[in-house]
Amino acid sequence: MPPVAPHHPHLLAPLDLGHVTLRNRVVMGSMHTGLEDRRRDAGRLAAYFAERARGGAGLIVTGGYAPNRSGWLLPLGGRMSASAVRHHRRITDAVHAEGGRIALQLLHAGRYAYHPLSVSASDVPSPITPFRPRALSGWGVERTIDDFAAAATHARDAGYDGVEIMGSEGYLVNQFLAPRTNRRTDAWGGTPERRRRLAVEIVRRTRDAVGPDFVVVYRLSLLDLVPDGQRWDEVVALAREVEAAGASIISSGIGWHESRVPTIVTSVPRGAFTWATAKLRPHVGIPVVAANRVNGPAQADAILARGDADLVSMARPFLADPEWIRKAEQGRDDEINTCIACNQACLDRAFANRTVSCLVNPRAAHETELTIAPATTPRRIAVVGAGPAGLACATTLAERGHAVDLFEAGDAIGGQFRLAMRVPGKEEFAETLRYFGRRIETTGVALHLDHAVDVATLRAGAFDAIVVATGVRPRVPAIDGIDHPRVLGYREVLEGARVGGSVAIIGAGGIGFDVAEFLTTTASSTLDADAWRREWGVTDTEHQRGAIVAPERPPVARRVHLLQRRTGRLGAGLARTSGWVHRASLRRHGVEMVAGVAYDRIDDDGLHVTVDGRPRTLAVDHVVVCAGQESRRDLVAPLRAAGPEATDGTGPGVHVIGGADVAAELDAQRAIDQGVRLAARL
Repeated sequence: MPPVAPHHPHLLAPLDLGHVTLRNRVVMGSMHTGLEDRRRDAGRLAAYFAERARGGAGLIVTGGYAPNRSGWLLPLGGRMSASAVRHHRRITDAVHAEGGRIALQLLHAGRYAYHPLSVSASDVPSPITPFRPRALSGWGVERTIDDFAAAATHARDAGYDGVEIMGSEGYLVNQFLAPRTNRRTDAWGGTPERRRRLAVEIVRRTRDAVGPDFVVVYRLSLLDLVPDGQRWDEVVALAREVEAAGASIISSGIGWHESRVPTIVTSVPRGAFTWATAKLRPHVGIPVVAANRVNGPAQADAILARGDADLVSMARPFLADPEWIRKAEQGRDDEINTCIACNQACLDRAFANRTVSCLVNPRAAHETELTIAPATTPRRIAVVGAGPAGLACATTLAERGHAVDLFEAGDAIGGQFRLAMRVPGKEEFAETLRYFGRRIETTGVALHLDHAVDVATLRAGAFDAIVVATGVRPRVPAIDGIDHPRVLGYREVLEGARVGGSVAIIGAGGIGFDVAEFLTTTASSTLDADAWRREWGVTDTEHQRGAIVAPERPPVARRVHLLQRRTGRLGAGLARTSGWVHRASLRRHGVEMVAGVAYDRIDDDGLHVTVDGRPRTLAVDHVVVCAGQESRRDLVAPLRAAGPEATDGTGPGVHVIGGADVAAELDAQRAIDQGVRLAARL
């Protein structure tokens, strides 16, 4: 009998599947990186997965590969075929060399495909793609099933330990399961039993094709979260049938991509959907996997200890920290670079057809070109500013062996992240500051708080290089009365200034939306999973199709007007995967969103504006300015004038990163990436 792990014993216990044993209960869930679509990137994928296998992941699941051309997500996208076997061997060999196990995900896009060959159960168009699908014929259905089975055999030949059949998130298999998209009356539709046939037959023929000694995971949509989705009794029946057909594991899928309910953004409470996995588990005899918004070892271990699941799946947490498992094993939870579910460098890039990475770990999916090697010539380096850019740069420099002094004018590290983590739904940002605080300790950075360093001090320190990461200051717009007592800056508001019951916000960028959320959300509704489900209309009613009901209007703390100069939709520049969530939340909180605003003046009567040529007075208690920011570059010119300028990015001199370099919006992803890349080459 294997020894019990001293830390997180349920999470780190092995799982015997009969023909193979997983070294722990953690699945690195599927995350499409963009590297799957080009065979020339097989080496990069191999390095990416190998690093996570080396970090201890129990079972890795790849991004999605189509079983045939109609199943492509994009034209010429990743497909598992006989000709691809040789390229995939590089990936599986690399993972196995690190003691890991890996399964290939088979994903047929169905009506979510971005190409004219798309097919589905019926010719029901998708709201998120421009191509109307063709309804598969009966022969086409049979051919598709055979293509799944053939692709699984190619995966086996390529050295994979198993496959995951993607049956959730609104892709083809899920489209056959739901009345929303399956309007057939033949052998593949019309009744729940016939709608389930495609999924069950894919599992059965796959098992027949690959034999008994191969892992077959079925990703099952527990909650469709769309109208006319599956009922709970249909979900249970499907789970039992895919088990009987030969599935080894059932992995939880939550929500369709077109759902109006967010499932993985930061504002979704941790473990918000594990109850659904717990509800299914007693109905099947094979292991089930909990998923969505699980990002910490203690949380994951508790899920297993309660009996909610047999394994937990995490995709983005392994982007954030490939050593997640190894650190958990060693009791180093405080050193884990926690996923904050921001989506900015992963899903937002994936949906823009760009290679993904991670906001808090720029090396993710870039392991072969962004290496952190020991410095050949250790130097003494000053970093000014302990915001995200400065923290990333200072700790990476120290990791490489440089002697680093980090100067911060404030009394704590974090910069703009200290403000962001106060916004309801962005509490996870505090995890990044916890991580960097610990990194400062483990790498040996000399941190100087409450230290507004000047040019003379920096020059007297005889540093070999100086990195200016002093961030931004709020921009003050030229509006008559901008210095009126009722005017507040966004920093003051987020830091706790008293704000009245009616507010006008000038500026509807990311900061304006955050401040509106902060001002309208009551303390009782934050981080409460039950309240969150009521607000978004998520239910566990067994006979409610799609597990979705009318959302409840949340309590509102203030009346808020969110204003912008530009015409057009407010929040147009917000991230693709989370912007709609912010807009929907503010609408439910009763925020008035007004575009095309000319700001006339601020006085005792309130904020005077002109909209569509008509004057209007907003009789508000306070006006909050969120009109952008300007770079803090006060040190740059005098420092460069006093010494050599860095011209090639590698030598001594003065380097500028983060908001001090570019102030447009607050781009933490660019700031951290800049910091790490500069530190890697200095």
